[in-house]
Amino acid sequence: MKNKGCVPMFIKQLTVFLENKAGRLEEVTQILEDNKINILSITLADTSEFGVLRIIVSDPKRGLESLLEANFSAKLVDVIGVKIQHQVGKLHEMLKCLSKEKISISYMYLLDSGKLPSMIIKTSDNERATSLLKENNYEIVREDQVY
Repeated sequence: MKNKGCVPMFIKQLTVFLENKAGRLEEVTQILEDNKINILSITLADTSEFGVLRIIVSDPKRGLESLLEANFSAKLVDVIGVKIQHQVGKLHEMLKCLSKEKISISYMYLLDSGKLPSMIIKTSDNERATSLLKENNYEIVREDQVY
């Protein structure tokens, strides 16, 4: 949702493709540390040949540039942050809201800022999902609330 003059609704996620070799994840964290970039949330999934590292960092653009300079395969991806209360059924309610409208979840993971936790989600239609969640009174985490 690109509104001129407004803070972007999507959060920039740094996605890094890693060979399944000892030390590759440590190399990424070293590069981020060397560039004074804080990791705010992280998830790693693997296949037999490579891993997909998804991270929310304090400076996504600089994180991407730093990793590309070090010859990592990386890109920035728009994701949605949705605040969810720690109560039984709250995540289910949010997912039901999206699935009713045929919006699928590609992946999700937790972003815990120390306040109300949020789920980071990537959907089949981020713009539509964001509008739908707002219509259903879910608080969307703005980009400036994360970094």
